[in-house]
Amino acid sequence: MDQLETAWGARTLARFPDDPRDRLRAWDAADEYLLRELAESTGPAGPTGTVAVLGDRWGALTTSLAAHDPVQISDSFLARSATRANLARNGAGAPLRLLTTRDAPPERVDTLLIRVPKSLALLEDQLHRLAPALHPGTRVLGTGMVKEIHTSTLRLFEQIIGPTRTSLAVKKARLIHCTPEDLERPPNPWPLTYDLPAGIGIASGRTVVNHAGIFCADRLDIGTRFFLQHLPRGGYARIADLGCGNGVVGLAAALAHPGAEILLVDESFQAVASAEATFRANDLPAKAGFQAADALTEVAPGSFDLILSNPPFHSHQATTDATAWRMFTGAHKALRPGGELWIVGNRHLGYHVKLRRIFGDCATVAGNPKFVVLRAVKHAGR
Repeated sequence: MDQLETAWGARTLARFPDDPRDRLRAWDAADEYLLRELAESTGPAGPTGTVAVLGDRWGALTTSLAAHDPVQISDSFLARSATRANLARNGAGAPLRLLTTRDAPPERVDTLLIRVPKSLALLEDQLHRLAPALHPGTRVLGTGMVKEIHTSTLRLFEQIIGPTRTSLAVKKARLIHCTPEDLERPPNPWPLTYDLPAGIGIASGRTVVNHAGIFCADRLDIGTRFFLQHLPRGGYARIADLGCGNGVVGLAAALAHPGAEILLVDESFQAVASAEATFRANDLPAKAGFQAADALTEVAPGSFDLILSNPPFHSHQATTDATAWRMFTGAHKALRPGGELWIVGNRHLGYHVKLRRIFGDCATVAGNPKFVVLRAVKHAGR
């Protein structure tokens, strides 16, 4: 764990879960820049009124401002869990309001702090949802690394909130200053809906619903397309779609195995809402559950016959295999003996090596120059 020095004292912070193999800090120069600017502009008293923090990645902003009773709004189960843990280790008093991006935002916001997300669509959706809570006196301050803030980012602030300017870069981080105005805003385009293409198997032509922030929200991504063409057949009673995104893979599993119980899990609240909406749009039976969680850590060991996954290999802007390791080890624990894990991944990631270390076996089901579908079986005694 590391200490973040702020005008309101030092904070001991860690990501969640606190994995010793993942030595990435729970904050970066963008968080430091925003906190320093806020302290310099508000003085020792800090911000007053209702403070909302959007997109706090590991709770650094919320924990630093805990004495000001901020409301956190996050799409990430892991970020919200990190915030809870960081608040506890820093002796925060009364519980803070930790909202998801699917919850109704506060009715009035006097200070809005925004950590610019990787997804421009998620930023657009959240600015639309928060705009009615802002007033002419609201302080809107955004932050991000220079590579995360583009002309399109600033255009969204201008169109939805009001006049916008940026700061000079410090340690490759930049601030966004925005003044709320009563604008004639464009309509919020989210969620998006499209029909799956032909030739992808049993889910061809089915409807998909995407809330903002979902990977490849306006079309079927090529990795999932390849996976859908090679999903397993046979009788599986309990199936999990791990890292479900918009629920396309779980949808195909539910159609192929109509008597099975399906659990769709993702750490993104937007993703879980998308998957649930996708199932509703296709009038599927009610034997499906939807859960925002850290992989399969909240299910009982030996719960599933089949786990399907298209695992991510990014954590915000950082490329890391920690997420894949956690998903694979969690899948091994969640499978019954003889249960199977099927994944699709970029060929260059070498997931077969990790799966062999965890499962003791791994077979290639299908491959093309870019992707590979792998199958690992849990053996008794492992």
